[in-house]
Amino acid sequence: MTRPELAAAFQAMDLPGYRAEQVFRWLGRGVGSFEEMTDLPKDLRARLAERFGLTALVPLRRQVSALDGTAKTLWALSDGESVETVLMRYKHGNTVCISSQVGCRMGCAFCASTIGGKVRDLTAAEMLDEVIRTGLSADSRVDGIVLMGIGEPLDNFNNVIRFLTLVNDPAGANIGMRHISLSTCGLVDEIDKLAALHLQLTLSVSLHAPDDGTRAKLMPVNARYGVDELYAACQRYFKTTGRRVSFEYALVRDVNDTPWHARELVRRLRGTGSHVNLIRLNYVSERGLMPSREDTVRAFTKILTDGGVTATVRRRLGSDIDAACGQLRRGEMRKL
Repeated sequence: MTRPELAAAFQAMDLPGYRAEQVFRWLGRGVGSFEEMTDLPKDLRARLAERFGLTALVPLRRQVSALDGTAKTLWALSDGESVETVLMRYKHGNTVCISSQVGCRMGCAFCASTIGGKVRDLTAAEMLDEVIRTGLSADSRVDGIVLMGIGEPLDNFNNVIRFLTLVNDPAGANIGMRHISLSTCGLVDEIDKLAALHLQLTLSVSLHAPDDGTRAKLMPVNARYGVDELYAACQRYFKTTGRRVSFEYALVRDVNDTPWHARELVRRLRGTGSHVNLIRLNYVSERGLMPSREDTVRAFTKILTDGGVTATVRRRLGSDIDAACGQLRRGEMRKL
């Protein structure tokens, strides 16, 4: 519940408004039961337990990188499904990468998350609990969020927007929109809906190819929304929100990493102020696609920067653990 919804529910129960504020603050601390809300009268805790339920994810498995402290947790959901969350440590603070769905139906050719398809959407409460409990389990403050784990966030639009409202609340996690990044494979209609909300988050578009021919081989969504349509949506988003779009580009050996692809990307993006995050592909055994060679990555980056497009090669975190989205969940599913 949002704070106004909680206040209305408590008012209907003839409870004073400050009780709703107390409960909301407790929820932001990740309590697992009403009994933990020790500043509430015992009879009130019993009434709340009878009427409401709490979302509390349970850790199934946790991996911590010996190289950089990156922590990846597989969480059990109430229905027996599972999702994973990653805590990444940077000099400027800690960022949590959360999942927005159990599985994914987008079918991208290089991704482990989509193997087996989509099971269901996550609720706003489950996404919020990913953030809160990841911070608690690592005894670390969460400074930023990326919706870049399992699932396509804009395919779960309403729950994601509710989550953003909750996590942004000053009485809750209080994480500002400018510290939140949402990644999409390019659902154009939903990009326009998101732009209309004028949220100040960062929109990251998983592009992975500058042209329809290559992108269609990697991303089935391209059959619905072609590259030209996607670029136009990104321009509208920038015009409406004032927030420039960043593009994600996973370099796949001999598929999308040729000099031609780099030059085509320059042609498309030069002068737009867009930033390109180049990603060394995480190998997924079921997919068979290979990451680009290091000399290819360097050459691709040089063509972009020489052409006036800002590009950085994303730092690899947690390379000694199951790094790619969906791999930890996939490993758990194999045991069943």
